[in-house]
Parts: sequence; structure tokens; C-alpha cells
Amino acid sequence: MLAAVILSAGQSSRMGTPKALAEFRGKTFLARILEATRQPEIAFVRVVLGADHATIRRALALPEDTVVVNRHWQRGQLSSIQAALRAIAADPVASEAIDGMLLWPVDVPLVSRALVGALIAVFYASHRLIAVPTFHGRRGHPVIFASSLFPELLAAPADQGARAVVWAHSSELAEVPTEEEGIALNLNDPETLLRAESDAPTDSSQSPEDSSR
Repeated sequence: MLAAVILSAGQSSRMGTPKALAEFRGKTFLARILEATRQPEIAFVRVVLGADHATIRRALALPEDTVVVNRHWQRGQLSSIQAALRAIAADPVASEAIDGMLLWPVDVPLVSRALVGALIAVFYASHRLIAVPTFHGRRGHPVIFASSLFPELLAAPADQGARAVVWAHSSELAEVPTEEEGIALNLNDPETLLRAESDAPTDSSQSPEDSSR
């Protein structure tokens, strides 16, 4: 089983509103990601909040046991990853059950549930330590890290973050090519969001099965 960790602790100063609550075609970024993480292999979901955590929790009515509040969110994304890992380690059920972590920044919401399923399948079938989607050779998100790498993520240098772990295990990485450009689109500001809304031909949060309903 996997834990899905959604990173949404930053201040979202460029977006002007918490990115978890920003909307793409009528659905919030966080809602889209949560829908895509509904996979048989994902047993635990943790949403890491920091700035505006009370506002986000009220607006989305997030279950108490899914929220991890990173009090040190100003230290950057790695601090949120580490806060999630510590929360998982403190949960006796989660810490014993999971094989890895699906790591997903909230500003990358345009990834389909079908692609998440494919990424998970490759992670398990390849027996690699890391699985990452690629769009025309460009790596993106979400990324799966095997649980054996959690100590390295906890010890990663602040100036390199999780990338240091990826670089250290480049030979143990499985790439999953996709035509979904959303894996590499960081929707950090209103202009980028408007451009994505204009360019996207379909609702990228849905799998082919969903879109046919």
C-alpha cells in the first residue's frame, strides 16, 4: 500500500489565494488531486498545510486525520515532506503498512487518475525505488518514493531537497512516459492558470472512463 502526500503549505503569494483553494474549471486544485488519489493501492492520504491552514480546512472540510500542519512551512518544500514523514512514522498502522509515498505538490493539479494508476503499476512491477512521470523527456509530478528512502528524505540537505535523493538513486528510477503535459505544469500564478484553462482541450483530472460518463 501507498501513502499519498499532498504538499500545500506555502503562502501562495503569486497566486493571491491559497493554491489548495484555487480553481481550474470549477474544481479546486486540492479536490482534483484528492480525486486522482482514489486508487486501490493508496491506503492513506495526508495533506500538508502551513500558511492559511485554518482557512483551507474550513473551506474544504478536510478530515482531521488527513491533515498535517507544518509549523515551519517557511523553510520550504522539504520541511513539508519531512513533516509528513514524521506524521506517518508516528502512525503505527501507516508506518507498518506502506511500501512508499506518492508525493504531489498542490500546484500540479492537472494529472489524471488513469496516469496515477499507471505510475503506481510501474512502481510495483519494476521494483524500482522511485517512479516518476515524464512528458517528452521532462520529469514531473507526482513522484513515488519507496519507504526504504524515507530516512534519506528526512536527512536530505535543505538546499537540494528531495532532488538529492532522486539524484542519488538515478539508476533505481523508473520513468513513465505520458502525453499529459499537466505533470510538468506548475500553476503558480493567475496568468499561468488562465493560459492552462485556455489550452487544455478536456478536463485533465478525469480518466478516460470518467469522461465517458
